[in-house]
Amino acid sequence: MQQHKEVELSALGMAIATVVTIAEILKNNELAVEKKIMTSTVDMREDAGGRPLQKAKSEKFDELMAAAAAAAAEEVTEYEEQS
Repeated sequence: MQQHKEVELSALGMAIATVVTIAEILKNNELAVEKKIMTSTVDMREDAGGRPLQKAKSEKFDELMAAAAAAAAEEVTEYEEQS
């Protein structure tokens, strides 16, 4: 971050909550400014030689992301109170 003045965070599956937590910590400590949030789908193969299988985001994705962000913000608040 110091060299390029920019960082891009990305995650899949269960790692999304961790990345949201990291982003919240960076923002709350004024080490980063959120520029853009994107979601996307990825093509995955059903098996080694199978057909492409579209994996769409969950219907509850936005709700889950909001809950993860709230939990991350709460963790940051608790961490700051302990410091």
